[in-house]
Amino acid sequence: METLRYGFVGGGFVTAFHLRALCQVRGIEVAGFVSKDPVDHLIRFATENRLGQPRAFQSVREMMPEVDVVAVFAPNFVRMEIVEEIVDGLKGGTPLKGLIAEKPLARNMAEGRKMIELVGATGVPTAYFENQIHMKAVMGSKAQLEPVMQTMGPPVLVRSGEEHAGPHSGWFWDPTRQGGGVMSDMGCHCLAVGWFALTPPGKPPAFLQPQSVMADLSLLKWGQPRWRKELLNRYGVDYSETPAEDFATGMVTYRNPETGALVKAQFTVSWMYDKQGLRLSLDGIGPGYAFEMNSLRSPLEVFIGDVAAASLADTEMALEKQQASRGLLTVQPNEADLYGYTDENVEAAAAFRQGRSALLDWNYGLEIVRLNAAAYLSAERGAVVDLTDQATLDELEKYVPLIQQGRGAEVLAVPEG
Repeated sequence: METLRYGFVGGGFVTAFHLRALCQVRGIEVAGFVSKDPVDHLIRFATENRLGQPRAFQSVREMMPEVDVVAVFAPNFVRMEIVEEIVDGLKGGTPLKGLIAEKPLARNMAEGRKMIELVGATGVPTAYFENQIHMKAVMGSKAQLEPVMQTMGPPVLVRSGEEHAGPHSGWFWDPTRQGGGVMSDMGCHCLAVGWFALTPPGKPPAFLQPQSVMADLSLLKWGQPRWRKELLNRYGVDYSETPAEDFATGMVTYRNPETGALVKAQFTVSWMYDKQGLRLSLDGIGPGYAFEMNSLRSPLEVFIGDVAAASLADTEMALEKQQASRGLLTVQPNEADLYGYTDENVEAAAAFRQGRSALLDWNYGLEIVRLNAAAYLSAERGAVVDLTDQATLDELEKYVPLIQQGRGAEVLAVPEG
C-alpha cells in the first residue's frame, strides 16, 4: 500500500479529532502542520502514536513539497486565501495527489464556486469531508435494509439532528467570519446525511434532485442578556450587535429523477442542547420498514460522585461537548470512529491512491452550500425556496445571508436588556 504524506492547514479542534481517527487508518503519514496557533501538542500526539515525524511549517507553500495531500481544516474565513496559495504552489510545479476540505466547503456559493474553479483547473482530486455520511451506523443501516429497499422502495422520510451546547472557539460564534450561526456550522451535516439516507441503494450521493427548502432560524438561548454577556466576556462576540441563530429547523424536498417520486428530509440543529454533550440523531421511514440512530446510546456509562468530581481533569475525553463532570455520564470510547472520521479518511485515501476524487468531492460540497444558502433565504423570506426555478438558482449564486453580513438583528428577535 502506498503511503500518503498528509499536511494539515489549521491546528484547532477538528485537526486534533482527525489525528485520533488516523490512529486507526493504515498508509497515512502525518508530515506537517501550518497554523497560526501552536501545534506542539499535535506534533507530540502524532509522534507518540507513530503517525509520523511531523513538523511545523511557516506557510502552505513551504509545506507542499513535503506532502502528498493537503487537508484544509482552517477556519472558514481564511479558506479562500489558503486555496489560492495551494493553487499557486500547484502552478509553480509542486504536485499533490489530493486536496481535502472539511465541512462546510465555503461560507457562500460565490466563495465555493471560485474555490472549485481554481482547483478544477489543476486537475487535483478532491475530498469534501462530511463525516456523518461515513458513520458506520448510517452505512450499516443502508446495507442492512438494502434488500428491503430493493423490494419495497427507498425511504420516503428521514429526520436528522445535531445538537450541543455551543462551539469552543470565538470565530464560530461570529457570523461574519463563520458564515452564519448553527445552520452554517451544523446544518451542513444534517442536510448531507438526510440527502444520503434518502438516496436509493447503488445511486450516487447527489442522485436525488433538490426541489425546495423550507427553514426557520431562531435565536432562543444565546440572545438572552445573561448568555449574551457570557459570549462577550468569553469570546468577544456581541450578539446584541451581530447575532446569529442558535436553533434551526426545516425541510428539504427531493425528487427521484427515475420515478418522479417526492421524498422529504427534515433537519434540526441547535447550540443549546444542555444535556450530556453532542447528540447526533437520524431516523427514517420507508414502505414497511424504519431505522433509528442516536449517538448518545452507548454500551458504556460511568458514574462520578461529588467527592470524586474534583479530580476529573477533562470531561471531553468521554464525549465531545460534554456538559457535566459528575453524575451518570455517557461515554463513547471511540468517538472518531463513531462519528465517521475514520472511514472518511480511509475512503479518501483509497481514492487519492487511485488518482480520483473521493465519494464526496468539492462539487458535492458546493451542493450542500447551495442547500444551506436556500435555508437562510427561506428563513429571511418566511417562504419556501423553489430550487427548480432558474431565477432562484441564479440569485443563490450571489446571495450572502443577512446574518452572515452581520445584519442578523434584522431577521432575529434579540431580547432587550
